[in-house]
Amino acid sequence: MSRESVRAFFEANAPDIEPVVLTDSTATVVEAAQALGVQEGQIAKTLALKVGDERILVVMAGTGRLDNRKTKDAFGNRPRMLPADEVLGLTSHPVGGVCPFGLPQPVRVFCDTSLRAFDEVWPAAGDRNSSVCLTPDRLAKLVGAEWVDVSQH
Repeated sequence: MSRESVRAFFEANAPDIEPVVLTDSTATVVEAAQALGVQEGQIAKTLALKVGDERILVVMAGTGRLDNRKTKDAFGNRPRMLPADEVLGLTSHPVGGVCPFGLPQPVRVFCDTSLRAFDEVWPAAGDRNSSVCLTPDRLAKLVGAEWVDVSQH
């Protein structure tokens, strides 16, 4: 069901983008980069976080790590990773397939500036075997994301 909601999102908002479905797993940054033949940094991982009382998504380069000071400065509180069951409830996507597309409810999305180091990035597409390719700016525009600098460089 999750991959279908992503496919429907792209059919409605960007029909030129078609999710790529692979036989190999794309559940981790390393697996996705190997399966897609791209750099690990080009894998746009989506983190589901709780900041204060708000649940948000942060999309960042696959090699990036959250910087606690930057996230606290940007969001006003220290973030906490959501457990897998809450991620699934928030996004309808299982861990390993989490992306900001085809969400069942509005969620604030942030794109980290680490994505801008690449011409193309590959976020997941709703499950552990699918992905899409697009520019960082198009990704942000499609999901109404705000740009932030919250990763370690």
